[in-house]
Amino acid sequence: MYEQIARNKRDSIFLVAIIVVVLLTLGFAVGVAYFRTYTGGIGLLGVFGIVAIVWSLIGYYGGSGIVLAASRAQRITRDQAPILWDVVEEMSIAAGIPMPAVYVINDPAPNAFATGRDPQHAAVAVTAGLLQMMSRDELQGVIAHEMSHVRNFDIRFAMLVGVLVGMVALVSDFFLRSTFLGFGRRDSNNSGGAGAIFFLVAIVLAILAPFFALMVQMAVSRHREYLADASGVELTRNPLGLAHALQKIAGDPRSLRVATRATAHLYIANPLKGKKDKDSAGLFDTHPPIQKRIEILLAMAHAGPDALAAAPTAAAQGTSPQQPAAGAPSPGS
Repeated sequence: MYEQIARNKRDSIFLVAIIVVVLLTLGFAVGVAYFRTYTGGIGLLGVFGIVAIVWSLIGYYGGSGIVLAASRAQRITRDQAPILWDVVEEMSIAAGIPMPAVYVINDPAPNAFATGRDPQHAAVAVTAGLLQMMSRDELQGVIAHEMSHVRNFDIRFAMLVGVLVGMVALVSDFFLRSTFLGFGRRDSNNSGGAGAIFFLVAIVLAILAPFFALMVQMAVSRHREYLADASGVELTRNPLGLAHALQKIAGDPRSLRVATRATAHLYIANPLKGKKDKDSAGLFDTHPPIQKRIEILLAMAHAGPDALAAAPTAAAQGTSPQQPAAGAPSPGS
């Protein structure tokens, strides 16, 4: 497990470095294409660098609030969902981090995510459907997974990657739109064939860079999900709890109404269920295949597939389904 964790961390840092290189290369190419000089390329690269830093700071300090608001998550107290509150408190103690703010999303599709810039400014959000569907052991597995994202600083990592990918897309879109409108094309006769080549290269990069950066973002997300599964089991000592939870989430056909492609990678499982789970992840998949994740968890528990034949229910665990108290969101309200 620890070897996998170390490899995931190394790969994730490498992938983020790739996004930075793509952004810098794109900025330089666009600058040369616009001003027909290497000096212009360096100058525009510096401008984009400053904008990226400012944008990153805005995302760093305000990104979690934006995500929670976009997800229509409502902050709750212990009285509104005591079992959820207790589980979050238990897992924060096990992880050795401050207890995050707790939110509930009024949606029947089971899912959850964590966000924030660090463990001191973190939040965990779960859907009302997840609370009603999960036993306490399963809910503990889900929360441990999300708490691992917080402890491992995945939440900060995800925000920074999202900001960089967004910057690449913005630069590309700006350049392509201005090109089609005829702006920025300085006297091409003075630059000769080299200028035309640079302009063509810039156009190709502007078209391909957003897709390439998005593929990198998705790869980072998949690596982080495997890491959080393993780290979550380290907190609960119960691989089957998370395995049962993932099985129930995979078996529910409903998409999360408040989720978008911009926030999908944050959730414990793909909230946009437009296609069935596959044996291998595609280039643009935000999550690794749930069945693969379950197989790894079963291996950690030294159990076979028959261990999931009868997933425990809330009643079997001696706990009634989680019902938010009055004033808290619930499905269909």
